[in-house]
Amino acid sequence: MQELTGKEVEVRTMDVSYRGILVEIGERDVHLQAETAWIVVPLEKVVEIRAV
Repeated sequence: MQELTGKEVEVRTMDVSYRGILVEIGERDVHLQAETAWIVVPLEKVVEIRAV
């Protein structure tokens, strides 16, 4: 997954999908930079991360 750092990705959870530039996959969270805000998604809720 680290090869996606700095690229535009879609992060899916069971409820919602987020799109943005992948900044970091940490031990607890996935950090994205979207057009207007930073998005932090708890890693335990992530179902899929894929390049867009």
